[in-house]
Amino acid sequence: MSGRARLTVCAAVATLGTACALLPLVEPMGWIFQAAILLAVVSGVGALARRVPLPRPLTVAAQALVGLLLLTVLFAHRQAVIGVLPGPDVFREFGQLVQEGVADVGRYAIPAPVTEGIRLLLVGGVLVIGLAVDTLAVTYRSAAPAGLPLLALYSVAAGLSQGGAGWLWFLVAAAGYLLLLLAEGRDRLSQWGRVFGGAAPGGDRPAVTGGQSFATASGGGPALAPVRTGRRIGALVLGIALVVPAALPAFGGGLLLPRGEGLGTGANGTISAVNPLVSLQDSLRQPEDREVLNYRTTSADTRDLYLRIVALDQFDGRAWKPSERTVRDVPDRLPTPPGLGPDVDITKINTSISTAEWYAQSWLPLPYPASKVEISGRWRFEPMGRTLVGDRGQSTRGVQYQVESLLVRPTARQLAAAATPPEDFLREYTKVPDSLPGVVHRTALQVTRGARSAYEKAVRLQDWFALEGGFSYNTEVEAGSGTQAIARFLAQKEGFCVHFAFSMAAMARTLGLPARVAVGFTPGIKQPDGTTSVGLRDAHAWPELYFEGIGWTRFEPTPSRGTPPDYTLTDTPSGTAGRGADPLPSSSAAPPAGAAPSPSCAPDQRRVAGCGASPAQSGAHPQDDDAWWWSPATLLAGSLLLLILALASAPMLWRTSARTRRLSPGRHGGDGCAHILAGWRELVDSAWDFGIPPDDTLSPRKAAARIVEAGGLPAPAAEAAHRVATSVEHVLYAPRPQPAPTLVQDVATVRAALRLRASGVRRLRAEVMPRSSIRALWALSAYASSLLERWRTSRTAARTRRAADTLRPSRRQV
Repeated sequence: MSGRARLTVCAAVATLGTACALLPLVEPMGWIFQAAILLAVVSGVGALARRVPLPRPLTVAAQALVGLLLLTVLFAHRQAVIGVLPGPDVFREFGQLVQEGVADVGRYAIPAPVTEGIRLLLVGGVLVIGLAVDTLAVTYRSAAPAGLPLLALYSVAAGLSQGGAGWLWFLVAAAGYLLLLLAEGRDRLSQWGRVFGGAAPGGDRPAVTGGQSFATASGGGPALAPVRTGRRIGALVLGIALVVPAALPAFGGGLLLPRGEGLGTGANGTISAVNPLVSLQDSLRQPEDREVLNYRTTSADTRDLYLRIVALDQFDGRAWKPSERTVRDVPDRLPTPPGLGPDVDITKINTSISTAEWYAQSWLPLPYPASKVEISGRWRFEPMGRTLVGDRGQSTRGVQYQVESLLVRPTARQLAAAATPPEDFLREYTKVPDSLPGVVHRTALQVTRGARSAYEKAVRLQDWFALEGGFSYNTEVEAGSGTQAIARFLAQKEGFCVHFAFSMAAMARTLGLPARVAVGFTPGIKQPDGTTSVGLRDAHAWPELYFEGIGWTRFEPTPSRGTPPDYTLTDTPSGTAGRGADPLPSSSAAPPAGAAPSPSCAPDQRRVAGCGASPAQSGAHPQDDDAWWWSPATLLAGSLLLLILALASAPMLWRTSARTRRLSPGRHGGDGCAHILAGWRELVDSAWDFGIPPDDTLSPRKAAARIVEAGGLPAPAAEAAHRVATSVEHVLYAPRPQPAPTLVQDVATVRAALRLRASGVRRLRAEVMPRSSIRALWALSAYASSLLERWRTSRTAARTRRAADTLRPSRRQV
């Protein structure tokens, strides 16, 4: 391979290696293969243009043109002339997709679904970066500056992932860049002749004569070449870049995490957001309500069992955020909640909580107020907010813990009779910025006119937002938590939970009521097995107001979300009726009106408020067959591209077809036994795709047990696998096999559990390059062997007939 060809390959590899840092941001990850194919074609065009050779600007222009044609075919072929050539409609379509992609990036939490707009940003971005790297490193033969576009691509991945792109992706990106530098160094040295090797073991240096290039030492062992030295230096620098940051204290990260003393959070893959609006709105807009955690509790009524993550008690005019406070080790028993008096009715409850494997952030969801937490790992306790935060990369990913907490049930009379809090407490928790518009205070005074106590003011504020003020719930409203956002919300009367919580807390502070905002989850949905499931759409924010003798007390101003506390539902001492006795349903139980997506929407296009508007159709008309004026070069390039795409997608397409064929009862002619055996083959191949190879020496029962153990399947999936294995044994050994009505559902359950337990890379390989697709090659090989054997048999038979005819005597001889 020539030096230019080696540089071209290394430039493409470096770009794709850096692009891998984007893989954790979206799901599924098939876009990386599209980007790889397009980048390979563009790099190949550059190699051909340089071999002609074309001038450097023309080489870059040819690559850019081919890249544009490829993007047109992939994303805007309906708007293109003859399906390939870009026109004004194509660029309008690109602009529309880019706008949608940018909006989706801000709309979804990580991992985001690969919408058409996000896919264009990913594939087009990688293609542009790859073209820049190829231009700098190969066309203009300057590999060092090619690290700048690679750094830009990696910085985008690290910035969007908040917690960083992770050491593995940094290692891949850095190794790709070092490989590019090494290839350029070898290419430059090769122009001087053979690589100079230094002194031979004998100690004598070779002579350099007039016509010779630098030569390696003759005789002895291998010489220490500068290339090998550079390789070692690169490996050393890369190792230092990985080891030194790991040895230093970590800072920041995690959901709403302040930089407190001793905090070392921000592990790879954590869900981070400096602004709670971003995290909450992303969660509420997710197309799929994924389970975040589930719990069992001794409480008979879970309506008040909100799981709090963090308390936002500082309002600086730009945003609500947690104060910077000192954290300490988690004590055996947490201190008594501030302000809680002995006369308030409390009930101790115990809750066992398990978080999902994908849910990783730094703050631990807890019922408030918790009095004891049993959990393993590196956790610290922040006393004022009564929260637990992970230290040195500790996250909530797949943790199990037990919490003893207090169910505080104050009466309306106790709240109305609460004494005035201490002066320093009032000063800290009633502070509002000077930039807060006067309309906030005036509105608060108007709503609470005639209220005789702090409690009555709080209830009137809650009911005004939830019932009487004409507010509506809408997650599509622009996020914002500053002073102007609060004023805009009061005027437009439309928003989601953070708008209601922030506005009520700000209004309460203007009235002299200590207030803060809590972020966490509503209680969730009760399951048939006795557990309660909490999903992404249960993410919520609510205000907490402080009453002396009771402590921090929850209120619920958001309409159609959460449950109003009982002490706000009774008549106030002044006779003002609160809300009706029927609690409002939780968010996950009954979504707000208009929130259900249209059934016609694709899964990656669903929104809480319905499908987004489809892109405007262009004015391009379908072309007649006579208008397809293909040149030979266009036909050749298109055929090559289609061939590459077909070969790359063949394993995935075959696997999808095989799964459909096996699990469709109609494909087996009504033969239930054949359907069961095909379903068993599909279950075994699904396990194989996720890294559990088949073992034909095992019985179906033992094979199912092996899959359950190796895949770490939960109980429902394990039972499904054993049901399928039992049905197979009936087919093989029972005189009258029993039907398997749940076969398709059981196989789907096992496959879903395997996918959930697998890593991102393994899930990607199972979808795009499944291991079991090797069966297609085996079948093709067996078919080819049978054809060859039939051909050989026919030739042997023909020879035998000819020999027999030769030996048979003729009639004339007889």
